[in-house]
Amino acid sequence: MIARRAFLAASAALAAFPRAAFAAVSRLALTGSFEQGSLVLGKVDAGSRIAIDGTMVDVSPAGDFAFGFAYDQKKPCVIAARFTDETRETRIVQPVARQYEIQRITGLPEKFVTLPPEVLERRKREVAMIAAAHARDSDMEWFSEKFDWPVAGIISGTFGSQRILNGKAMAPHFGVDIAARAGTPIAAPAPARVALAGPDFYLEGGLTILDHGHGVTTSYLHQSRQAVKAGDNVVRGQVIGEVGMTGRATGPHLHWGLNWFQIRLDPSRSARTPAPARA
Repeated sequence: MIARRAFLAASAALAAFPRAAFAAVSRLALTGSFEQGSLVLGKVDAGSRIAIDGTMVDVSPAGDFAFGFAYDQKKPCVIAARFTDETRETRIVQPVARQYEIQRITGLPEKFVTLPPEVLERRKREVAMIAAAHARDSDMEWFSEKFDWPVAGIISGTFGSQRILNGKAMAPHFGVDIAARAGTPIAAPAPARVALAGPDFYLEGGLTILDHGHGVTTSYLHQSRQAVKAGDNVVRGQVIGEVGMTGRATGPHLHWGLNWFQIRLDPSRSARTPAPARA
């Protein structure tokens, strides 16, 4: 009976304890939508070390770090923190499942469905260049800022949607398409350094990749004109190019992509607002 009374008294004391006090116990803060295909931002004490699923990731001097859930990830992520006083904290985060759209498009020219044999070698070189840009692990800290939408317009293609072209299932759509008039200025959504800028990629057309630091990059496809070059530093709102329909595109639009290293993510989940402003 005494043990039961002690247990009930302890339970009542815990119930009366302020919630804010419980929150203060944790020294590992995570923000984001936590959905499949989303970027997660973390915050710890300066000087702490972080491992994601057993792999160390860089932590900024301010204690910021990032990681991402793949678009179809079902397995939880294990985030392990080791603080400067050698105490540790572990968090297990289960990604929230999403339902993706299926888009069927018929009547396309064959070049929009299958790569011609004569461009395969060119495509291998382009893929290697893009992968190298996404592999950058720079120490810039702009990744922790929320993104502005890079262009005003209407969302015409969503992340993760499965496209069936002329009856053939294609890879999921790893970005957000924003329909806008050709020539509409494209603005950097946050400060960055230009990791790659090329006017004539076979599928992407005019392509720019911005490096925001710690493996977080954003991509801008189908541009008709580019206003920056590799190595340039850009500020939030700076014009980096113009909307076009170069590469594999059937109309003027911007394909906006987000990566954490090679993991492709949904930039709309890291934007300040759910949708861009209307043009």
